Amino acid sequence: MPKGLYPRSLLIIVTPMVILQSVVAFVFMERHYNTVTRRLSASVSQDISAVVALYKVLPPDKDHAILRRIAWRNLLLNVEVLPPDPLPPQGPKPFFSILDSALSREIGKRVSQPFWIDTVGRSDLIDVRIQMDDAVLRIFAPRSAAYASNSHIFLLWMVGTSLVLLTVAILFLRNQIRPIENLADAAEAFGKGRDVENFRPWGAREVRRAAIAFLEMKRRIERQIEQRTTMLAGVSHDMRTILTRFKLELAFLPEGPEVEALKKDVDELQGMLEAYLAFARGDPGEQAQLTDMSQLIEDLRLNAERDGAVARASFMGPPLVEVKAEQLKRCIGNLVGNAVRYAKTLEITGTRDARYLIVSIDDDGPGIPEEKREEVFRPFLRLDDARNQDASGTGLGLSIARDIARAHGGDVVLADSPMGGLRATLRLPV
Repeated sequence: MPKGLYPRSLLIIVTPMVILQSVVAFVFMERHYNTVTRRLSASVSQDISAVVALYKVLPPDKDHAILRRIAWRNLLLNVEVLPPDPLPPQGPKPFFSILDSALSREIGKRVSQPFWIDTVGRSDLIDVRIQMDDAVLRIFAPRSAAYASNSHIFLLWMVGTSLVLLTVAILFLRNQIRPIENLADAAEAFGKGRDVENFRPWGAREVRRAAIAFLEMKRRIERQIEQRTTMLAGVSHDMRTILTRFKLELAFLPEGPEVEALKKDVDELQGMLEAYLAFARGDPGEQAQLTDMSQLIEDLRLNAERDGAVARASFMGPPLVEVKAEQLKRCIGNLVGNAVRYAKTLEITGTRDARYLIVSIDDDGPGIPEEKREEVFRPFLRLDDARNQDASGTGLGLSIARDIARAHGGDVVLADSPMGGLRATLRLPV
């Protein structure tokens, strides 16, 4: 079965139509075409039998002109009397000829003499030769008198109506399938964080109902995100105010080891707060735009080198991709930062084809055991030898990277690297 709804629907319409037309054609050929041809052949055979009987009852001198005149005027048969030579050898029979078999059978029933027929040589006449005792009767009969010649009109009408019905079905189904395709495109674009404000429900009643349900779901999700963002903004403001007071109070205290430790704790707490809020917020306000991925990867390579790592970068394919640039930079940056934290050398490789954007980060670090590669994506999880810790040590680096990737309709997976460490692969549909 085809995979798409359009070819499946077309198949549902075309298959019964083809079966119906085939049955109608078979019934027509069997009940009408064959029957009419047999009856016409029987009529011509009776006329030929009458000519043979007339030839037998003619007087010994046998005036052939009278025979030809009677056959032509009364039976529309052209008769020639030939010398009594042997009949020609029978030629190859046509692969499919109802006329040849029907006429041979009918003549055999009514004429006892040997005969020879040719229904192929001349398109408008049938040549029949009958071996008599003293001559050979050559009889020409109109082909239309023994053959249902108007059958092609019915077949052409049937094929023509089938083509008209098929054309109407194709145009109608294409118009019905287009709203479903638009709904699927809108859902996919919304899943990738792109703008779908121009989408409007249209099409059949059921399709419009599904589109309206999609728009309602979209509004609820956006309202929930907006409420969460507002709440987080309030929490962030209140907690930052308290942290600012802590820093101000510490600034008035005399310098000492205890004060330095407190300042360090406050700075770490502020970094953790920023990471938690960024993870929960997800930066929903950014709009997707065309981004030069080769330049983005090169910027991340330079950042990795500034952090002390040996980094290489390359990109193949068209570099412009419609993504949320800041979020994607943070996603790849978290993966690169994770590699820099635990490896000395890393390589960033990007490829772009007609369907996907793939960015791989390979390093020569200690890696992560295979059985723990999915576990490290859990928020706040820190393994003993974890590589999922971000710079602030919150255990959110890989979680944020995967969330951003999935918000774009893709994913992040971990595997063994050819460099001996870990390979983190970002795969996004484009």
